[in-house]
Amino acid sequence: MSALLRLFRSSASAAPPRSNATAPGRHKPHEDAQALLTGTLFVALGVVLFGHVGLLTGGTAGLAFLVHYATGWSFSAVFFLINLPFYALAWQRMGGRFTVKTFAAVALLSLWVHWVPGWIQIGALSPGFAAVAGGLLMGAGMLMLFRHRASLGGFNVLVLYLQERFGWRAGHLQMALDCAIVLAAFSVRAPPQIAWSVLGAVVLNMTLAINHRPGRYMAV
Repeated sequence: MSALLRLFRSSASAAPPRSNATAPGRHKPHEDAQALLTGTLFVALGVVLFGHVGLLTGGTAGLAFLVHYATGWSFSAVFFLINLPFYALAWQRMGGRFTVKTFAAVALLSLWVHWVPGWIQIGALSPGFAAVAGGLLMGAGMLMLFRHRASLGGFNVLVLYLQERFGWRAGHLQMALDCAIVLAAFSVRAPPQIAWSVLGAVVLNMTLAINHRPGRYMAV
């Protein structure tokens, strides 16, 4: 998840001064809305693929998967509720506009994950394909959200706050939280499913690291 942290830092930091001729244009409201709808749908499709074969990912989505597998509670409801405590930190750390968009993205993802299984029927699905395709879909969807100054909330905001408040290394904290989720997953998932989940996380983070770098995308 270190790639995610680098993206949050670069999006939160001020851009270098530009001339008026090269200044990036701000996204319009209808462009933000389209990105939120499309990006969260892509992520939801990846989540549905993961859930169909019993995989999980990092962050609050991984925590929601753990609760879902352990209790049978709805992933959508758990994911939405888990993210609620992080919005105050997001407002303080990233600003009101970012927080409102993030709340909308989390709510949309929760709805898509609830609705999509009723719209498509999945028969046989290879865990390897689910890990790779799901990771790619989630990575592509998160790219859309990041480029429109939104996110899916969760631990990224928390670790950045703790780094700023106490000086703790955000990368180390994020790694510790994700490792804790993986270790906890051994109580509800078989080792092969955890191994495929790690592959999916690698694909997701590689998608973000390769396609989202500071200076490559001008609109804000």
